[in-house]
Amino acid sequence: MRIEDVRKNLTTPLTSPAYTSTIPRFTDREYLNVVYRTDPGALRAVVPEPLGIGEPLVRFEVMKMGDVSGFGPYTEAGQAIQVHFEGEQGEYLHAMYLDNFPATASGREVSAYPKVIGAPSLYVDHGALVGTLDHGTLRVATATMGYKHQPLDEDTARAQITVPTFMLKAVPGYRRGMRVQELVRTEITDVVVKEAYTGPARLQLFAHVLAPLADLPVLEIVSASHILTDLTLAPVEPVFDYLKGDMQ
Repeated sequence: MRIEDVRKNLTTPLTSPAYTSTIPRFTDREYLNVVYRTDPGALRAVVPEPLGIGEPLVRFEVMKMGDVSGFGPYTEAGQAIQVHFEGEQGEYLHAMYLDNFPATASGREVSAYPKVIGAPSLYVDHGALVGTLDHGTLRVATATMGYKHQPLDEDTARAQITVPTFMLKAVPGYRRGMRVQELVRTEITDVVVKEAYTGPARLQLFAHVLAPLADLPVLEIVSASHILTDLTLAPVEPVFDYLKGDMQ
């Protein structure tokens, strides 16, 4: 294989790449969002500077992707922390667990999504929308919400899922040092809100050393939403370089 042919590849193995280079379009992406208040000290221990913390709020999300170009269907769950950066309100993506390896590898390598393999699910059970997350054989999160109890304003729903998101991009070098260590920003674009609801909700988090969601304990449920949408993820942009200690 010629050098110029190698350069065309985005990932390895060269003859059977882990994921495609396409920009994925999400069709019928279904969200269960539960926003809760947590311990401010616990947030300070995990949110990297220069991000700032206001209200100690975390959004636990389960996303069921029925049709994703390049990856097929999969489900994802995780935690997003409300933060601010240079006057802009956003969320810091703290943890993401999903059941699709190509989407996991692509999210980590091409962008900076903190994705690892897990076993999330989203389904309806006797009038309740249920979102769960298992790590191996153990349950680490269970969220329940009243199924389609009240309509949610479309603009409110769109604002919830299009808030700017920040992530930490870390690429180690070959001699234990870091080659890349950046704070990056992205957002969701081309959004079509198809359905949106709100209602009462509950959330349980269970301690697990390899999936420490419970390190951000649930003190109070603030809100919940159930949203069905089509969307596209914008490319990430670096906003702070930890190795240089300055803005990009």
